[in-house]
Amino acid sequence: MNKHQEHKIPILSFYSGGGLMDMGFEKAGFEIIWTNEFDEDFIKLHEAGITSWRKARGNGVKAEIFNKKSITEIKAIDIINEAFPNGKPECFGIIGGPPCQDFSMNGNLKGFDGDRGKLTEVFLDKILSLMPTFFVMENVTGLVKRKQTLDYLNELLKNVRSKYCIDYKMLNALDFGVPQFRERVFFIGIRKDKLNDEIGCRSKKWFEYLENRNYQDSAKNYDWPKAIKFGHKKINKPQDIPIELCVYNCLIGKEDINKIPNANEHFKLYVDKKKLINIKEGETNRPSFKRLHRYKYSPTACYGNNEVHLHPWENRRISVREALRIQGVEDNYILPAELSVSKKFKMIGNGVPVPLAEAVAKMLKKILIENKL
Repeated sequence: MNKHQEHKIPILSFYSGGGLMDMGFEKAGFEIIWTNEFDEDFIKLHEAGITSWRKARGNGVKAEIFNKKSITEIKAIDIINEAFPNGKPECFGIIGGPPCQDFSMNGNLKGFDGDRGKLTEVFLDKILSLMPTFFVMENVTGLVKRKQTLDYLNELLKNVRSKYCIDYKMLNALDFGVPQFRERVFFIGIRKDKLNDEIGCRSKKWFEYLENRNYQDSAKNYDWPKAIKFGHKKINKPQDIPIELCVYNCLIGKEDINKIPNANEHFKLYVDKKKLINIKEGETNRPSFKRLHRYKYSPTACYGNNEVHLHPWENRRISVREALRIQGVEDNYILPAELSVSKKFKMIGNGVPVPLAEAVAKMLKKILIENKL
C-alpha cells in the first residue's frame, strides 16, 4: 500500500463557489480541508450541497466554508493557521478558478485591468506565499487566446515558474463525458524541488497523463442532429451518438418533477409563450432563448442575467436540477429550496463540471505518485 492509499492529500480550495471542482478532487481521493468563498448565498449553497452529497457517500464530515473573507484580505499566515493548526504538511495542494468574466470572449474583455481579472494575479501571489506542493488553476480560454492577455499572464507567471514546473491546456468538458460544450483552460504547477527530474522541467507535459479519452473530439466526431420544429414528443436518437453526451439524460419528466430535489425550480417565462414556440429544438445559435436539442450536448452552461436555456420539447426553461446534471452533478447534491433561484443558476454556471475536475485530479494524482510525493 502506498502512502496515497494510507492518507488523502490535503487541498486548499479558493473561490470555492458551490464546490463542484472540490467534488471532482474528493472523488479522485484528495481531501478538501480548507475552503474560501466571499458570496453569502454561495456559502449557504456550498455548505448545504456538499454536506448532502458527502452524507450520501457515507462521509459524515459536514461541509463548511472555513474563511468567508475576500481573498484580497486574507494573509498567508492566517490561511496556514486555519488549514494546518498542527503544522504545514510535507505535501498539500491549492485549487481554484478565479472569477473570469474579464477574460471571457463573450464578456467585457477588461482582462487584468478588470476587478475580477486582478483576482487571478492575487491567486498567483497566494501560490508564492503559501508554496503548496502543487496547484491547479482553471479559467476561461480567453485568458490564453488573446495575445495581450497571454503576454501579461506570462509576465505574471515568471515568478511562479522560478519555483514551479507549469503546464497548461484547454480542455472541453464534452470530451470527458459531460453533455456540454464547455472549453476551459487548466494550469497545473508542481514545485521544482519536489520533482524527481527538475532539470527536465521545460519538457514536462502533465496533460499527457490524462485518461478518459473515450469521448475525444466528440464535437467533430459525430453527426449531431440539426435543429427541428419545436413540439415533437418523440424523435429517434442517432444510433452512433452516446446517450451520455446528450442532454436527454439530464431532463426530468413531469411525473418526477416534484419527487427529485430542485427539479421544480426554474424561472418563469415573462414573455409571450406563443412567440417561443417558433424557436426550434436545437436552435442554440441565438443571443438569447437558446433551445436545447434532446439528442445533442448543451452549449456552455453560463447563466448570467438569468439567461437559462430552454427545454427541448416543453415551453419552459430548464430547472436547477437539470442544469446541475448538465454540469455532471449527482442528484444527492441538494440545494435549499428557500434560497434564490437566480443565485443557484449563477453558482451552477460558475462551476467546473465534476467529471472534468475528477479527470484532472486523477491525472495529478498519477504525477504525484510517480514523483513519490
